[in-house]
Amino acid sequence: MGKHIHILGICGTAMAAIAALAKSKGWQVTGSDAGVYPPMSDYLAGLGIAIVPFDAANLTPAPDLCVIGNAMSRGNVEVECILDQGLPYCSGPQFVGDYILPGRHAVVVAGTHGKTTTSSLLAHVLETAEKSPGFLIGGVPEDFGGGARLGEGEAFVLEGDEYDTAFFDKRSKFLHYHARTLILNNIEYDHADIFPDLEAIKTQFHHLIRTVPAGGLIVANADDVNIPDVLARGCWTPVISFARYGNQQAEWQWESMAADGSSFRLYRHGKVVHEVDWAMIGVHNVANACAVAATASTLHVGADVIRHAFESFSGIQRRMTLVGEAGGIRVFDDFAHHPTAITGMVSAAKASMRRHGDKGKLWVIIEPRSNTMRTRIHQERLPACFRAADRVIFVPAKTRNLEPHEVLDAGLVCREIGSHAAVMPDVEAIIVHLKKHTAVGDDVLILSNGGFDGLHKRLLTALAD
Repeated sequence: MGKHIHILGICGTAMAAIAALAKSKGWQVTGSDAGVYPPMSDYLAGLGIAIVPFDAANLTPAPDLCVIGNAMSRGNVEVECILDQGLPYCSGPQFVGDYILPGRHAVVVAGTHGKTTTSSLLAHVLETAEKSPGFLIGGVPEDFGGGARLGEGEAFVLEGDEYDTAFFDKRSKFLHYHARTLILNNIEYDHADIFPDLEAIKTQFHHLIRTVPAGGLIVANADDVNIPDVLARGCWTPVISFARYGNQQAEWQWESMAADGSSFRLYRHGKVVHEVDWAMIGVHNVANACAVAATASTLHVGADVIRHAFESFSGIQRRMTLVGEAGGIRVFDDFAHHPTAITGMVSAAKASMRRHGDKGKLWVIIEPRSNTMRTRIHQERLPACFRAADRVIFVPAKTRNLEPHEVLDAGLVCREIGSHAAVMPDVEAIIVHLKKHTAVGDDVLILSNGGFDGLHKRLLTALAD
């Protein structure tokens, strides 16, 4: 049997994926966590990995290596035992960099938005090209059924998160992935619990760029206002740029041929290289596709294969996912939790309804749940995000670890949106309201980066009744 790795916080999405990769590499994997529940508990059980509650006894006999998840902190009984006994430990991203990526071509997708979709789409393109890529993605690509795979090919695609690595390592996770090819989608202010301002985020991206070899490649969004500044701080790697059609400085350009992004053209050096109709919506996803096409072409994937892969791409769970339909009302789920992402998703949802001739209303329900969205950092930007929505409902932001004056004023946001927006106290009130006021042909788009107290399924049940 291989060496023994013990993972703290194994039920987190990223840590469960790392557990799967470790097992594929021949490690004996055990893990501990609190609050063990599906789907991760089922996923790990399917891999034959047992999960136990946190206990110092889990570290006897001592594992060969302990991997400590990002959610762990000082005071955890196993963390304290590891430190007291001097057991070898590392973070999840460091484990990936040290034990999974050596000998592979790491293709890292970084940026504030679009990482999951872009990395999933690129992995699907490489799979369609029969290159058997490995990947580590912070979501669940429908074409693969899971967010991690070792793969047999040279390329390994990683979603490069700028969030910090662990309680003992405050560098961004993506610095551990040793990118050889780097996609830079965009840079905006986010993660207010980690970064004091945009400049701090730019510094982490600058550090990332410094690690890409001169023989590697950077694929950068020329439309983004912050990426040029970061590149100007020092770049030792060739850069290919992509941008919206009309930006003549970009080698690759994209043009959406439908308001909802369901068809598009890609250009290289001003000449059309791809015309695509696909199942995805959102103009932002057309930009993601352009980044993928530019990258895949450098990895020796032909144009016909790229186009076929785009048209067969099934998307990602929790990205404009149709949860179900009841009483002629469709309920969608999306992970968007930043003003830019919210604007793109709401606009795409309404444009899709229009393209299909749907006459119903678009209801948008928002849970401001992330550490940034719960604050007033984006207070002034939020009202403009919902111009395409017919009805908007917020729940109040939770005050956890915040002073009252720091918490998002959802009521003020709704007043600035207009009379078609309101704050409701909880999921129960939302369900009662929607059951009374929605009609056949309406779409309900639920935006949250969490479970939202099971609103999606509970609403469908209520509508069916």
